[in-house]
Amino acid sequence: MSLEIKVPTVGESITEVTIGQWFKKDGDHVEMDEVICELESDKATFELNAEAAGTLKIIAKEGDTLEIGAVICEIDESGSTDKSADKKSEEKSSETKSSSESKSDKKSGGATGEVKEMVVPTVGESITEVTLATWLKNDGDMVELDEIIAEVDSDKATFELPAEGRGILRHVAQEGDTLEIGATICKIELVEGDAPAESKSSASSESASASSSKNSKDTYASGHASPAAAKILAEKGIDPKEVKGTGVDGRITKEDAESAQKSAPKSATKAESKSTESSAPQVSGDRNQRREKMTSLRKTISKRLVSVKNETAMLTTFNEVNMKPIMDLRAKHKDAFKEKNQVGLGFMSFFTKAVCVALQEWPAVNASIDGDEIVYNDFCDISIAVSAPKGLVVPVIRNAEKLSFVEIEKEVVRLATKARDNKLTIDEMTGGTFTLTNGGIFGSMMSTPIINAPQSAILGMHNIVERPVVENGEIVIRPMMYLALSYDHRIIDGRESVSFLVRVKQLLEDPSRLLLGV
Repeated sequence: MSLEIKVPTVGESITEVTIGQWFKKDGDHVEMDEVICELESDKATFELNAEAAGTLKIIAKEGDTLEIGAVICEIDESGSTDKSADKKSEEKSSETKSSSESKSDKKSGGATGEVKEMVVPTVGESITEVTLATWLKNDGDMVELDEIIAEVDSDKATFELPAEGRGILRHVAQEGDTLEIGATICKIELVEGDAPAESKSSASSESASASSSKNSKDTYASGHASPAAAKILAEKGIDPKEVKGTGVDGRITKEDAESAQKSAPKSATKAESKSTESSAPQVSGDRNQRREKMTSLRKTISKRLVSVKNETAMLTTFNEVNMKPIMDLRAKHKDAFKEKNQVGLGFMSFFTKAVCVALQEWPAVNASIDGDEIVYNDFCDISIAVSAPKGLVVPVIRNAEKLSFVEIEKEVVRLATKARDNKLTIDEMTGGTFTLTNGGIFGSMMSTPIINAPQSAILGMHNIVERPVVENGEIVIRPMMYLALSYDHRIIDGRESVSFLVRVKQLLEDPSRLLLGV
């Protein structure tokens, strides 16, 4: 009897999935609830379990896109009992063999004989691959349980990889390699008690040779390029000796290689000068080109920005704000504020409080589209765009409508610091109902920010410029800022978008309203 396994319902708005990877081959025997393959949707990755024990017959292949309810494989339940019995006997014999091997291993120096295979862990629902950035331990090194052995980059953040056992590390993946979730990254030859004599002697001989051949400041890594960095330098034609490494113990990192510039050879300069004397004048100057592989973060940002432009009816409305009342208020109280709270009083807390008030009055600006439904949020999770070393990231201030000025300022500082140190977690960057972005810190006077999907709107802040304005029939000079609200016209009408921005302007030009709630 054959049992058909169909693509399950994995979410209300998900209509199709793609087969990412088969963990079992056609004709393999599978057990009840055993994971047989991995399914990918446009939102997350799911595991498919066997619904019965038997022989697997694969119908859909890796890479195939199937609708919900389509048949993905069949399981022949006939003969499963015999195969289960055979499997049990095999497991029993293998257990007996492994126990005898482990006993002999313990007698010979503490090695368990087991090899722990470490795979790329699941680091977030929407992350399907990572890049191995740096090995912090060398191949053959002795590592302890939970010791950090490598750094892994995803398109959203950098993660540390801890050892899953105590033993000798064996590299499988190299620095710069891009690996899918679940792929083998390294192996650990597990040991018990003290490290084997062989590894100890090799470690001592290595340290002795290192100390005799290098001074106290240099190490084996000094001036050594990682595989990813070496590839980039080779493409640029740059000798690694010409590059100063900023990594651990002076190692040349990928970032060092990307920022390195090739120096013009003196001989080439002389030959150029001779040729220009006899030939027509040529334009002087360096005309070198360099190519850099896009990071996972940059590729993801590119895809999402194009997707937003193509899938939303995005419009932008503008207004201007007189920043003098806020600047006067800050100048009067910023010293006392910082002395009492150990954090500065910036503009971001005023803008965050203002948009939270306006979002609660105009809920469509705080909503999002999910399939054929509009999701309205009764809370304000404000995303703050931050420029990090590896690209733009958008950490989230949760329930900002309930926070005070002090709490908002402290949260902004905490998230911005973690972003610049590449320490943000997935939870700190997911969600968000509305986004604030401040291009003014870079000198931008006017822009049209792109919506941070699946949100429906984003507010762009710009630089403050003293301009002549008319007040009470007189021309006066005031510090003015342009505000830009980009919004999805599918959810937000023109009346709502303009009214929202006018309300924000009103609150900022009279900050006492934020305190009185009017």
